[in-house]
Amino acid sequence: MMTPSIDHDRSAAPSAETAVPIACRLAGAGKRFGGIWACRSVDLEIRAGEVHAVMGENGAGKSTLMKMLHGIHLPDEGHVEVAGSIVSLTSPRIAEAAGIAMVPQELDLFPDLSVVENLFVGRVRPRTRLGTFDWAAMRQQAAAAFGRLNVSFDLDAAVRSLSGANAQMVEIARALMHDAKVVILDEPTAALTEREAQRLFGIVGELTRRGVAIVYISHRLDEVFQISDRITVMRDGEQIHTCCTRDLDMSRLIQMMVGRPLSKLFHRTPHSPGEALLEVRGLGRTGAFKDISFTLRRGEIVGLSGLIGAGRSEVAQAIFGIAPATHGSILIEGRPIPIPNASTAIARGIIYVPEERRSQGLVLDYPIDWNIAFSGLDRISRFGFVSRRREREIAERFRALFAIRSSSLKAPVLSLSGGNQQKVLLAKALVVEPDIILLDEPTRGVDVGAKAEIYRIIDNLAAAGKAVLLVSSEMNEILSMSDRILVMHQGRLTGAFQGPDFSPDAIGAAAAGIVAELAEDPALYPGSVH
Repeated sequence: MMTPSIDHDRSAAPSAETAVPIACRLAGAGKRFGGIWACRSVDLEIRAGEVHAVMGENGAGKSTLMKMLHGIHLPDEGHVEVAGSIVSLTSPRIAEAAGIAMVPQELDLFPDLSVVENLFVGRVRPRTRLGTFDWAAMRQQAAAAFGRLNVSFDLDAAVRSLSGANAQMVEIARALMHDAKVVILDEPTAALTEREAQRLFGIVGELTRRGVAIVYISHRLDEVFQISDRITVMRDGEQIHTCCTRDLDMSRLIQMMVGRPLSKLFHRTPHSPGEALLEVRGLGRTGAFKDISFTLRRGEIVGLSGLIGAGRSEVAQAIFGIAPATHGSILIEGRPIPIPNASTAIARGIIYVPEERRSQGLVLDYPIDWNIAFSGLDRISRFGFVSRRREREIAERFRALFAIRSSSLKAPVLSLSGGNQQKVLLAKALVVEPDIILLDEPTRGVDVGAKAEIYRIIDNLAAAGKAVLLVSSEMNEILSMSDRILVMHQGRLTGAFQGPDFSPDAIGAAAAGIVAELAEDPALYPGSVH
């Protein structure tokens, strides 16, 4: 696949004052379920050639609005307009025929079918005079759709062989094949690297220049400010505010989304780090990272920053024994300890909370109490029999401790919001009472309010004397929660910084590969930066 060279600068994008055609509109729209309104009286205008971000916490009503636009739900009040005419969108197919397409967070593709076959699933396929599928015409239409994105594909390749970013391009091309005037992107960068996200932004810029309207849903505030022209904020099913992006700053946006200012988002108290619990010396794994050395002390939070792909997760996974290091050593309380697998790590007081909770951390179809207690089976079982009473007691304790919102502990984890799923994952990790906690992107894909609660949990762990390694791609998170910050670039440590007054510019330079000098006791980072 070729990467398009596209400028996605939004400075020349249409403003709210410019007379721009309205591609579609929700007019006074509302939807209720079981007598409870999920959203009410929403007026949402989507203009041709703009990126319109719809922001809000989980449960704010964003998904319901998008489902009304995409024909999954009919409004119980108000209506939907397309190009100025009232329409009844009773199915996604009818919505697509009206020019509204959606690229969901969980891509709706068939992995074992080819790219061209996926583009025509559920669509009318061209046929030859003999009545067979006209594959030449299908490939021609598919190539034209990718041409609109300035990318090219092997049309006969199975979707299973594509990266997440390229599979997303297939979904977008599928929408464009049917002349979509509005494309809804739901958390489009959740599984993308930084480079892939920038390529997506370039394609979004190209689409808007051609007059396509983009509705953009994301929890990543920085990219919303980078890419959007206007923002609509939802809270508790109500439309709080709509304005040009340039008229809003991050602090004001967060306050509108959660009802409290940015200053109250990050919960952090002063820590007094104690003795060293974990030390890694010259740690490396062939092809992943090299010569990683640092110390993690009791009662502190050490942030591990860097661009996606820098090797941060790989270091955490090596310490936990998922993919063991091939070089160097790991010391726990000053003693070298080989960690060949995760079971050994847990026995030595180390736990890892993975980045991808849905596939790596939780069993989504199983109940909440089972997921929480699963990692501590030895604590709730005897002679091979699980004590349901102990399982329930542990789950109840963590539900209260972490404010996990659910109707019942027997509800499947799949029924929870992203933030509550993440809290279940944290509870599952802490059941084994670890001393060293490796958190990999702990707030990925959760809303701002849930982030605040997770930050409180992390701060409380350090206050209780736990040693926390916080792997994160969010600069504000790293800056606000860390006592010290390590930075990686292409598998190596390129910076080490002591808080509380961090320099974002210096950290950004280290993430780009510009080596920083140590600003504190080198013993904390033995051999890491020279």
